[in-house]
Amino acid sequence: MSLIKFNGNSSNSLSTGFNDIFESIFKDTFYSDRMMSRVPAVNVYETQDHYEIEMAAPGLNKEDFNIKLDKNLLTVSVEQQNQEVKENKQYNRREFSYSSFVRSFALPESADDAQIEAKYNDGVLRILVVKKEEAKQLPRKIEIK
Repeated sequence: MSLIKFNGNSSNSLSTGFNDIFESIFKDTFYSDRMMSRVPAVNVYETQDHYEIEMAAPGLNKEDFNIKLDKNLLTVSVEQQNQEVKENKQYNRREFSYSSFVRSFALPESADDAQIEAKYNDGVLRILVVKKEEAKQLPRKIEIK
C-alpha cells in the first residue's frame, strides 16, 4: 500500500499522504485512550450571588479530585491510576491505566474564598464560589429627575 500518491501535483499529494498517516494515528483508539492527555470541558458562569464552574469528568469518583485554593488561584487536579491483574495457569496479563489533569482558575476579587463548595454528581464536578456581600449587585430602578 502506497501512502504517497503521485498524480501530477506532488506537493498536494505528499501532504495528503502525511495527513492520512497522522489521521490514522490520532484516530487510533489505543493511542487516543492511553497516550493522550484529556482535559475536561469546563463551563464557567456568573449569577447575581455566585460564580459556578462545571467540569465534565465522567468515570471518576469524588475521591479522585484534589481542589486547592492558593490566594486567588483555584486549582482542580486528578491523578488516577488503575491496575488490573488477571492470572492464568500459563501467563500473567496486566493492564495499566493512568490519567491526570490540572485546571486552574483565577478567582476575581469579588469571590468569597471562605465560601467555596464542590459537588460531584453524574460525571459533572460543580464548584460554587459565593460572591462577597459587597460584590452582589442588586437590581434597582434609577429615577429620572
